[in-house]
This record gives sequence, C-alpha cells and structure tokens, in this order.
Amino acid sequence: MAVITQNLQKVLWFSGGLIAVVAVALICHYLLFLTLARITRRTATRIDESIAKHLREPARWIMIFLGIRLVLPLFDITSEFQEFLKHIFSLAVIVLVSWLLIKSTYILDDYIIRRFDINQKDNLRARKIYTQLNVIKRIVIAVVVTIAFGTMLMTFDKVRQLGTTILASAGIVGIVVGLAAQKTIGTFIAGLQIALTQPIRVDDVVIVEGEWGRIEEITLTYVVVKIWDLRRLVVPITYFIEKPFQNWTRATADLLGSVFLYVDYTVPVEAVRKELGKILKQSKHWDGKVCVLQVTNTTEKAIELRALMSAADASTAWTLRCEAREKLVSFIQDKYPNALPKLRAEFEKLPM
Repeated sequence: MAVITQNLQKVLWFSGGLIAVVAVALICHYLLFLTLARITRRTATRIDESIAKHLREPARWIMIFLGIRLVLPLFDITSEFQEFLKHIFSLAVIVLVSWLLIKSTYILDDYIIRRFDINQKDNLRARKIYTQLNVIKRIVIAVVVTIAFGTMLMTFDKVRQLGTTILASAGIVGIVVGLAAQKTIGTFIAGLQIALTQPIRVDDVVIVEGEWGRIEEITLTYVVVKIWDLRRLVVPITYFIEKPFQNWTRATADLLGSVFLYVDYTVPVEAVRKELGKILKQSKHWDGKVCVLQVTNTTEKAIELRALMSAADASTAWTLRCEAREKLVSFIQDKYPNALPKLRAEFEKLPM
C-alpha cells in the first residue's frame, strides 16, 4: 500500500510539474508576442508583422518542449522512462525545427508579395520573381520534409541498422529506383527548368491546347491555367518544355489586335481608315501606339480590310477589337450601305 501511495505521489508530482511548466511557457509566449505586437505597430515595415504571424505557433510549442526538457532532470523518474522522454523530445525538436524552416519560407513569400505587386499593369518583373519564389519554396518544403522524416527514422536503432544495410547495397538500389522514378525525376527537373529559364510565369497569358487563359499556379508537377470562361486547365509541367505554346506576355504585356472586314469593291478605304482613327482616339482601351488599316486580300466577291490596333494587355486588346469591329460595321452600314458585301448577277433575255 505504501508503494502504491508513493508511486501515486510521484505521478501527481510529475503531472503537476508538467502542467506548471506548460502554463509558464504559455505565459512567456503570450507576453513575448504581446510585446512584439506593440513593437510592430510602431514600425513602418511590415516584415516584423509577417514574422509574428508565421512564427507564433512554432514558437509556442518550442517554448513548451524547451521548458519540459529543462526541468526533466528535477523529476524522480526511472532512467528508462527518462530515455523514452528524451527520445520523444528529440523527435519533437526535429519536427519543430522543420516547421520553423517551412514557416520562414512564408515570411520570405510575404516580403516578396509586398515589395513586388503582381496586380499592376506592368508586372513583368514581379511575375518573374514570384514564379521563381513559388517553385523554389515548394522545393525547399519538399527537401525539409524529406530530411526531417529521414532524420526522425534514424533516431531509432533498428532503422539505423537497416539504413546501414541499405547503404551497403546503394548501387543496386539506386539503379532500380532511378529506373522506376525516371518520369518523376524528369518532372522534378522540368520544374527546376521552368523556375530558372521561365518560359512561363504566374499571370502570363498563354494559348495552350487551343485555349486562351492565364497561368494561375505553377507547381513542381503541374501548371494550372485559368481559362477565360473560368474553367481550369491542368497541364503537366513537362508540357511547357516538350511542346510549343503561345505566351502573349513573355517579354511585355502589350499586344497588337486585328479586326478583319469583308466589304464590296466600292468601299472608300480612306474614309474607313479615318473612321478607325476616330474610333481609337475616343476609346479608353487604346494605348495610342498602333492604328493601321490596310487592304490585305481581294477575292472575286469582296476585298479584305485588316485593322491593326494596340492595347496594354490581352484582355484590353480583346475588348478594343470588339469595340472597333462593332463601330466600323455601324459606320459602313450608315454611311456606305452599298459597300457591304454583295453578290452580282447578270441576266440576259433569251431569244424567243
């Protein structure tokens, strides 16, 4: 009975000590981040706000486990149980450090997003940096998780012995894994190539598989294209390395738009050309650079007029083209209705 009472006292003492340590750690964490919040409100920079936001949770658990680890020798527990707890703490430290490193990438992400605004019209540099950061962040997270998982496994003696055996036959295993994961490795390398050479960037306007859209997301294995009608086209990342595609914003966002009209030979081309200039000058979508109207083809039935106009980006160019086409057609209908396409036929009276 005395032994049971003594053991119960040890359990209660141990539990009460842990609760006290956790409470002290939480209070210290609260005071620390309360002070940090007051400091961030007084500074002009936003980076300290991002640090407080992303490191709050990892810091809480680090302080809890650090406090328990410091007071662990004060408790009267068996050596076996103490070794077990030390092993648990070792695993926890690996997880928390990995978590801290991953959260640090989000701090860098916030810094880049605030410094380079991707929503601006001329956002070429911002899209370039954001695409590189997006891919590299995923690579860093994948590497950190892999290393952390491997390190946690190596803390177990049996796994460490197994690892030594595997390393002894690493040549054969490497060949087998390399053959089995050839496509996966190729995809990973394609992701790195996309990040470095950047044939596409986030928010680029592209034509893929006959669909017009914007690059919405780039991962290590696939790319999400937001189609103009809000559908999402998911394409393997190797597609942009192996197959041709159109990138309308590769160097700059501005584009030339074209409008084709088919009219009769009697149309006054110069009058239509002047009207195009008036339409573009009155339009808020025209950037003032290109305004051209030319006769680009003739057939036995009509002539082809091509109107060229420039705009700041693809969406604006599309709207400008529709506006110019509609107003040019209305102009010809109102001013020169006889110049609309027509079929001619000649009738001869047959002799009686």
